[in-house]
Amino acid sequence: MNKLRTALAAAAALGLAALATPPAQAAAQPAFLAASQMPPSPTPWTATQVFTGVPENGGVLCAPYKIPAQNTRYREFSTELDTNGVQVTTVARTEADAVKLVDTLREALAGCGPLLEQQNPGLQAVSAFHGKLAVEEGAWVYSLDTADPQIGISDIHLFSVGRDGRTVTLVRWGQMGDLKDAPLTAFRTTTKTAVNKLH
Repeated sequence: MNKLRTALAAAAALGLAALATPPAQAAAQPAFLAASQMPPSPTPWTATQVFTGVPENGGVLCAPYKIPAQNTRYREFSTELDTNGVQVTTVARTEADAVKLVDTLREALAGCGPLLEQQNPGLQAVSAFHGKLAVEEGAWVYSLDTADPQIGISDIHLFSVGRDGRTVTLVRWGQMGDLKDAPLTAFRTTTKTAVNKLH
């Protein structure tokens, strides 16, 4: 009987130890940007909680449905002046898959302007590449400048794609205006922070 009690006590202790130890997978979840780490704005940024999956449009402007929903999470950002943004992060099955996803997203961002003009007659859209950043396995920055002469509205968006091992993150910033109005230097800093925070 004493041996049985000792065995049961040992088993219970092991069970409690297992419960007290968080799963390795949960501990390894990539971290996200905080609202304060977005490019400076005249009014404060606010951030949503981190959601599972991809945003409702299937991804982000210029790269709809390119990011798989599995093992993907996202956070959205906004200010009182209609400046907005999103960060989408996915953990690929292998590093090779992550490299392939980065290439797919970069191709989509680089060709976004011509594609939007083709899909929306009358729209003027220009995509531009703004260089690679030296952070982890690299990050790449793009812009999309759009104007609709019929309604007199212009918008500017900045995008970046970065990778750390199997983890890929895409960050978007956008507001009304032109490329000259965009905080490109600050966005590069935001991108480096986003990639450094992944792991």
